[in-house]
Amino acid sequence: MTRGNQRERDRERAQARKAGGKGKDDGLTPEQRRERDKKALEEKAAKKAAGGGASTDTKKKGTDKK
Repeated sequence: MTRGNQRERDRERAQARKAGGKGKDDGLTPEQRRERDKKALEEKAAKKAAGGGASTDTKKKGTDKK
């Protein structure tokens, strides 16, 4: 079984993925990134609290068949 140009194709795919993703190269220092993430988490928590605190648990409790 021959692999042909699999290595070359793999390199091309890796380059395409690397160029497409944003990764850590967003121009921010670690402190700025932490601050940005902290604000995002606070906004998410505030939105969840304002929404009545709806549970995201999809398991139905108390529906066991005996």
